Amino acid sequence: MAEQTAPGAQRFIPPDAETIDELRAAAGGCRGCELYRDASQTVFGRGDESARVVLVGEQPGDMEDQKGLPFVGPAGRLLRRAVDDAKLDPTQLYLTNAVKHFRFELRGKRRIHQTPDQVHITACRPWLVAEFARLRPDVVVVLGATAAKALLGPSFRVTRQRGELLPWPESAQHPEDFRRVPVDNAGEVADAPPTRLLATIHPSAVLRADDQDKAYEGLVADLTVAARALAGQRRRSP
Repeated sequence: MAEQTAPGAQRFIPPDAETIDELRAAAGGCRGCELYRDASQTVFGRGDESARVVLVGEQPGDMEDQKGLPFVGPAGRLLRRAVDDAKLDPTQLYLTNAVKHFRFELRGKRRIHQTPDQVHITACRPWLVAEFARLRPDVVVVLGATAAKALLGPSFRVTRQRGELLPWPESAQHPEDFRRVPVDNAGEVADAPPTRLLATIHPSAVLRADDQDKAYEGLVADLTVAARALAGQRRRSP
């Protein structure tokens, strides 16, 4: 059972971090909630800081926990196929999760995925905010309910608004967390350029679906909306 309170990740984020690599290194020592005790390691985001698309999932799975990289398990392989079918450039993606440690239940020798509680989402959210401060996406893609709760709040329902382009950061539960971003290493900040966000199902939901073909087609259709939005605009200057 999840603890009712957690110290949160904020105390583990270096205030002078200037790059994603520095954040990733610091995240290895995060003790913001109890999940670090059983997980093999912190699984931070991966991809170029200049990526045009940021995809936010739920949490690392068993294989991600072992390898230390997001989206390298079965759901990740399905996501890569969907990205290709949607005509998104995989070199322009930054992949991360709302929760950076694997939450699971041990059954014999198997580690069975457990959905993170709100306490885990809240505790880990400062890492997500710190990542976004270093990124300049043209489109943010939210994969599943946990990621939606982390960015858009607990009242957001992916099933109601999936595939719809929303203004970002205005659609965030706390837009002020994402509006101001650093512009140099001297501490100067500026307003983040407005962009758009799209919510869709998590690729693991496709793997669990009774009709996997239909679920996959829906995921690709949503990602195609993001791809068309990118095609209709120029890349912003860093």
